Amino acid sequence: MGLIGIIVSLGLLMYLAYRGINVLILAPLLAMLAVLMSGGLPVLATYTQVFMKSLGGYVITYFPLFLLGAIFGKVMADGGAARTIAEKIVEWVGGDRAILAVVLACGVLTFGGVSLFVVAFAIYPIANALFRRADVPKRLLPAAIALGSFTFTMTAFPGTPAIQNAIPIPFFGTNVFAAPLLGTLAGLIMLAGGTLWLSRRAKAAQGRGEGYGTHERTAADSSLPEDADRPGFAAAIAPVIAVIALNALFTYVVIPNMSADYLADPQYGETSLSRVAGIWAIIVSLVVSIILAVALNWRRFADVKETVNNGTMGSLLPIFNTASEVGYGAVIASLPAFGLIRDAVLGLFPENPVASLAVAVNVLAGITGSASGGMSIALNALGEQFAAMGMDQGVSMGLMHRVTALSSGGFDALPHNGAVITLLAITGMTHKKSYADIFVVAVAIPVFATISVIVLGSLGL
Repeated sequence: MGLIGIIVSLGLLMYLAYRGINVLILAPLLAMLAVLMSGGLPVLATYTQVFMKSLGGYVITYFPLFLLGAIFGKVMADGGAARTIAEKIVEWVGGDRAILAVVLACGVLTFGGVSLFVVAFAIYPIANALFRRADVPKRLLPAAIALGSFTFTMTAFPGTPAIQNAIPIPFFGTNVFAAPLLGTLAGLIMLAGGTLWLSRRAKAAQGRGEGYGTHERTAADSSLPEDADRPGFAAAIAPVIAVIALNALFTYVVIPNMSADYLADPQYGETSLSRVAGIWAIIVSLVVSIILAVALNWRRFADVKETVNNGTMGSLLPIFNTASEVGYGAVIASLPAFGLIRDAVLGLFPENPVASLAVAVNVLAGITGSASGGMSIALNALGEQFAAMGMDQGVSMGLMHRVTALSSGGFDALPHNGAVITLLAITGMTHKKSYADIFVVAVAIPVFATISVIVLGSLGL
């Protein structure tokens, strides 16, 4: 019954989220349904001590990123910088390549180390202006941002600073540049395949006479009038460059050289500098970049206070949507039946550690709705055994690393994934309108890329 409970709960979560029911109420209710069907487990204790503890922990860690990312995106939109950047991109790549422009812009930011949640907030006003200018259906916008933010730059391209590329390192003794050729190939498959799919979808829509469409404004939309004065390109792009440059500077130079022994004290959570460096770096870079964006466009804002307030309020639904999904995943992972699923998927291909690892990470990421979560569960359970099996069979540890990272970015983007729900909330779209294209570019094509790497890797390429 426990296993059936997990399957029923997960199926209902994906179906009802797709039907538009808010995940804030769905996640706890369906998590408790799985607990009830497991039998003999305290429901209220699981809700307060597992679900809410995980939800709260996620908010404590990541709320600054959501808050500052939303404010940054709103400042860029209301100050005219987003529209200037959109116009320049159209000039560079052509009005018929709005999709490619959005994908590449997201890719540059995420490969530069900017959190995908921050990128979604920051890119949305620019991307929205591009799609409107090119008359591309807005329903394709979430998929374009997803393709650029959580596919090839998250798991494939060697050197990406994404956490999904860092988690396998201690298990396989590798680094972020593991399997560079195969990783690059997988990234190109995702980039080219996803862009081609969305471009063909846009062309088909155009043939039916479907354009950008009429949509209600979201909290992330710009309040700037169409005829408003806009900044030059240098002033518009400066805050975006500042986010990337300052994030890298503080991540690799400033913070590592700080003296922070006090972090070991209970007052500061008994942690270490390496565990907080990434969050500190993006907080500082976003604060400075927001100030820079406001200063460069001060006279263009109708009301700076209103812009900041709107950005602040716009961050609340996305952070709690995502945190609720984290709480759901924590509850499911705590159930006894989850151990059966974990052990089953980890042992599917005992003679092929690469394929077994790929299936395990994909399935666990899909169940938990988290790329890093599914990967961590698989590696913490049997990471050392997988590494030993790989060595015994002469499998490259670089290949093991890259397949693990790639696999975390497949089934993780199912309808209940927190990043997917956040992206839809930011753009004002729904699962019904936009998820089919998200599935193709963020699930189907990445899974195909992973299979391609496994096949080529098994041939010794």
